[in-house]
Amino acid sequence: MNVVVVGGGIVGLASAHELATRGASVTLVEKGSLGGESTQRAAGGIRTQFSTPVNVDLSLASIPTWESFEEQFGVDIGYRRNGYLFLGRDDGTAADLRESAAMQNDRGGDTRILDPTDATEYCSGVRTDAFQLATYSPLDGFADPNLACQGYAQALPDEGVDVRTKTEVTDVLTGGGSSAGPGPVTGVELDGAETLVADAVVNAAGPWAAELAAMAGIDIPVRPKRRQVVVVDPETPIEDDAPLTIDLDTGVYFRPERDGVAIAGGHFAATDPDADPDAYSTTHDVDWAVTCVERAGDAATYFGPESRIRRGWGGLYAVTPDHHAILEETMPGFVNAVGFSGHGFQHAPATATVVADLVLDESMSDVDVSALAGDRFESGDLVEEQNVA
Repeated sequence: MNVVVVGGGIVGLASAHELATRGASVTLVEKGSLGGESTQRAAGGIRTQFSTPVNVDLSLASIPTWESFEEQFGVDIGYRRNGYLFLGRDDGTAADLRESAAMQNDRGGDTRILDPTDATEYCSGVRTDAFQLATYSPLDGFADPNLACQGYAQALPDEGVDVRTKTEVTDVLTGGGSSAGPGPVTGVELDGAETLVADAVVNAAGPWAAELAAMAGIDIPVRPKRRQVVVVDPETPIEDDAPLTIDLDTGVYFRPERDGVAIAGGHFAATDPDADPDAYSTTHDVDWAVTCVERAGDAATYFGPESRIRRGWGGLYAVTPDHHAILEETMPGFVNAVGFSGHGFQHAPATATVVADLVLDESMSDVDVSALAGDRFESGDLVEEQNVA
């Protein structure tokens, strides 16, 4: 079977690798460089503490790959199992955290409900008087997305994948068709007028996902949204083993980098306009950075007034209205693996297994992704993810 995977971020790379190892003939097409867009600007979080079963299941199914990545791919991705610490200020947030923890543990997680004072065992700087409740999971952590991309990219040639960078898809070709819609996929056209014949096309185009889907006559509500991250020298150095900590009510998150330095981020604006994936600022906004560090300081004592911003960057989330991916064969031969809303890196291994199942009509994955069907946006049967950072 000939498969074209469009998009050389972590989801496309993992999907191409999985398809090739199962015997498909795979061409991966990337308009820029491998891992050069959203993946390289990700914070690298890997967590089980989501508010919906399907996101928890995708995380749990992905963790074994992250644990064994160096053994499998020969690249140390800096995987650190520091845990995630969620903090809730309001009654409603605390109740939601309790409910989510019960669901996570039912799915196979290991989420502990903590008094704010107990949370300081994991993150000593937490301002305990600001919060009602915390949850912590030792299954959670973070890794380096750039190194993960490197591992997958180095493995693709050995699996026979034809990797085309600096190459853009200009059309998705379909055949037949009826009053019900376009016919099955037959291939793609590339810039330079080259045609690749394909039995299946995988849309892993991230912020460009809606554009690619439209070439196949498919409308998907995936919108590029700009997000920012800063690297901070906190006034008080943060412990290297501190968890990735999220203040759910203010939206700020932070985690240790190395040697007391922290990474912090969050979306704080009342509006969230679409970004142009071909023309957006990849640097951070100064006013946003000041707000970010101030909010981090409201959550933890590390970020006092003498904290210093080293650098920062901007990247894109590919966001759906309910902050869940679209993961399905939307029309014969066209598989969408898009709209992960900031969770694509951590879910890439499990997503790749599902993608290969959909393309090859196999059933290697144990994750039920029926909740991620694209028709939910028309029916109104959304699956809202509440734990979004």
